[in-house]
Amino acid sequence: MIADVKKSADQKMQKTLDALKVDLGRVRTGRAHSGLLEHITVDYYGTPTPLKQVANLTVPDARTIAVTPYEKRLAPVIEKAIRDSDLGLNPSTVGEIVRVPMPALTEERRKELTKVVKHEAENAKVAVRNVRRDANAHLKELVKEKKISEDDERRGQDEVQKLTDRYIAEIDKVLHAKEADLMAV
Repeated sequence: MIADVKKSADQKMQKTLDALKVDLGRVRTGRAHSGLLEHITVDYYGTPTPLKQVANLTVPDARTIAVTPYEKRLAPVIEKAIRDSDLGLNPSTVGEIVRVPMPALTEERRKELTKVVKHEAENAKVAVRNVRRDANAHLKELVKEKKISEDDERRGQDEVQKLTDRYIAEIDKVLHAKEADLMAV
């Protein structure tokens, strides 16, 4: 039973870490990568559709993302969706290809993005701690139901704490890597 609680907590903490990595991937650095545009949705015949389902995203150089729509008539719609997104990008259409140049980051903007990244990491840490709290509550419930002993509960709480410490350290590692990436010129 303790193994089940630990396994469940481990899976939830891993999902939190994976979600953090996805969120940090959206925070742009000075380099172009197609992951920046993956969360953008485009109006495709009245249906909001993810950009990567209606166009091919490529990175021809370090400062440009090229978006090639599968249908020619989607180019202006894609350009508008990128412009209206919260990324602050200014795409331009050349023929049927939408080019998205990545502006250089100023020092002030880098510091702002670092604060955003730290906030995301702190939210992930809170989520991991909430999983720990839920796991410990579940262990206490098992003791009340007399399914495990109090010694087993303590051992289980120690294991859950070690798991929590491991994921918090992993979150810190991901955070420091992203901060270094942001501050690199």
